[in-house]
Amino acid sequence: MILGHRVTVVIPTLNEEDGVVATIERSSRSVDEIIVVDGGSADRTSANSEALGARVIHQLVRGYGLAYKTGFLAASGDIILTGDADGTYPMELAEDIIGEMDRQALDFVSCSRFPLQDGTSMERLNRFGNRAITLWASMLFQHWFRDLLSGMWVFRKSVLNELRVITNGWNFSAEIKLEAMNKLGHRFGEIRVPYRERVGMTHNVRPFRIGGEACLFIFYKRVSQLYRRYFMRTSEDQIRAARGRKTP
Repeated sequence: MILGHRVTVVIPTLNEEDGVVATIERSSRSVDEIIVVDGGSADRTSANSEALGARVIHQLVRGYGLAYKTGFLAASGDIILTGDADGTYPMELAEDIIGEMDRQALDFVSCSRFPLQDGTSMERLNRFGNRAITLWASMLFQHWFRDLLSGMWVFRKSVLNELRVITNGWNFSAEIKLEAMNKLGHRFGEIRVPYRERVGMTHNVRPFRIGGEACLFIFYKRVSQLYRRYFMRTSEDQIRAARGRKTP
């Protein structure tokens, strides 16, 4: 228990045998459970996680967002803390962040890496991509985000019922924050945290492809939100008006 809350840590993994150890070990000993959702690792990710007391769930279908959805369903805590399995996020700050949530009456906190406290903790290309995508989302949604793609969030499990998150892939990280900002309003906030260099080998990712897909998805998300806000609301109002005219 942390400040009267039951806390579950959810960590998605894929071949992070070293990083997941650092992430679990940095998690506060006061958390109630740690769930590792493994996407079919070929190394000792699952074994190392279980050795440290984590509950491992094996994904049948891979997907970053799907891993989180699986972990959220299994979580028993009323507060969920997430973090990438590469040792980069300060999981040990859970109590401070939850305390700040309670003080500010927040339901969803995204832990911003920017501005970086250690400039060497992130490669220049990744830093540029993260800032550019965050700026793109800030302009489209008319809300100033500090770090849209942060992998560390702390939120009350109850708010999941208010969020419409559809993607099962990499864009889940951006989408859940966009939904939280849009649906929760002042109950959404960002808190700056320190960020470290990753533990273990960097996976073979395609930054330009992932970045391009993220920008397109954010644009789609904005258009779909505006459509639901204006056109669907108008249709619903027309239906209600028609029903009212037929009422004797």
